[in-house]
Amino acid sequence: MRRFEILLPLQLNDGSAVPPAALHRVLDEVRKRFGAVSFETQTIHGAWENQGAVFRDDLSRLFVDVTDTPENIAWFVGFKEQLKADFQQLDLWVTSHPISVH
Repeated sequence: MRRFEILLPLQLNDGSAVPPAALHRVLDEVRKRFGAVSFETQTIHGAWENQGAVFRDDLSRLFVDVTDTPENIAWFVGFKEQLKADFQQLDLWVTSHPISVH
């Protein structure tokens, strides 16, 4: 098994709030694909630097445990690109790690 985690922005690059419906569409898409999804509503505050400029983000965390296959990894790679466009982001943090479920 492999856990994928996605930090989803709560604001677009122009500072406006991401519509709740947009977040729900992401959750629905992952749930429909893998049969489950989890989402934390607490706000994660982040800061990062790009070309000397500091950016601050408010984020939420989506996570899902899936079978560790090349197809699932490829799906998340493509999904990241879709999310970057949908949420108007320079980049989006998608991580994964192997897990054992007992």
